[in-house]
Amino acid sequence: MLTLPIEYYLTLSAVIFIIGIIGVLTRRNAIIIFMCIELMLNSVNLTLVAFSQHMGDMAGQIMVLLVMTVAAAEAAVGLAIVLALFRNKQTVYVDEVNVLKW
Repeated sequence: MLTLPIEYYLTLSAVIFIIGIIGVLTRRNAIIIFMCIELMLNSVNLTLVAFSQHMGDMAGQIMVLLVMTVAAAEAAVGLAIVLALFRNKQTVYVDEVNVLKW
């Protein structure tokens, strides 16, 4: 079985995380920002699995399953918030929404 060095996984995870950060900081669409946050979360999951495989311990992979379960619930809540925002404001652009401002 071909095993890749852990550096490859960590590099890929860092690239995915940076793409997520750039997406969050540069985009104004709430759905795209939400997807970029999920991208960052999955890059962290990749790091956990890589270290788990490297250390030979299954605890990291079990933790990733827990994180994925919580992330699925978080995605449902996040999409419901975006949907409610769209119904109330007719937009999903965060610049045009000032609900939380004084």
